Amino acid sequence: MKFLANTGFLFPELSFPDRIRAAAEAGFDGVEFHDEVQRHDSNAIADLLAETGLLVGGLNIRMGTTAGCAAIPGAQNDFIADILASQAAAEAVHSPAIHILAGRGVTDRRIYVDNLRHALDLTDRQILIEPICRAAMSDYHLNTLEDALDVYDLLGSSRVKIMFDWYHIIAENSYDDAMSALERHHEAIGHVQAASFPARNEPDAAMIQQTKTAGFTAIGLEYRPTMREKTALSRLRNPKNISS
Repeated sequence: MKFLANTGFLFPELSFPDRIRAAAEAGFDGVEFHDEVQRHDSNAIADLLAETGLLVGGLNIRMGTTAGCAAIPGAQNDFIADILASQAAAEAVHSPAIHILAGRGVTDRRIYVDNLRHALDLTDRQILIEPICRAAMSDYHLNTLEDALDVYDLLGSSRVKIMFDWYHIIAENSYDDAMSALERHHEAIGHVQAASFPARNEPDAAMIQQTKTAGFTAIGLEYRPTMREKTALSRLRNPKNISS
């Protein structure tokens, strides 16, 4: 299992480039980004990734104040600019996937699906869509796994997959439901992230094991740290070391 440090959450006291360096020093296999690459010199970030030897799991489209805009009426021009910028960033840092955030507030499912179809023509990367639970973002366009599966079915493209974040799925269902859903819907899922519920701190070992069992070879760690990231990573790699 490859462990990816989410630079939007981990090493919060450091600058973005230093978070990448810290992830390498802590022993992570790779990183995943929010939309930091688009706000930095992408070529310099690519050089830093080459220097550290870290792989990239994915990056987000521009988030802004609305958590993306793909489902927001009247924002199509912004969306096109955002997907083109994300494609350029993904090319620079060799990211295989772009997470397209739908947006919050007044949103429209038809606009969202149309924009995702348009995105398939504007990027050659895998497109990820993520349900974000109401506890974290009550007015986000996709709150449940069922919402995301509906969109996945409407698009019917092998390049559109769901990002399964344990925290969000548990919040909208239950721990046991999340455990079974990951395996049941694994063909629709393109990437997995992990954090505990309800505090969104370090994930537990069972999440990691179930992710492996479902056939995934990498997992993004997107949590709020309560201990040194190196210590948490060591425990997840060797769950027998976790004190009961």
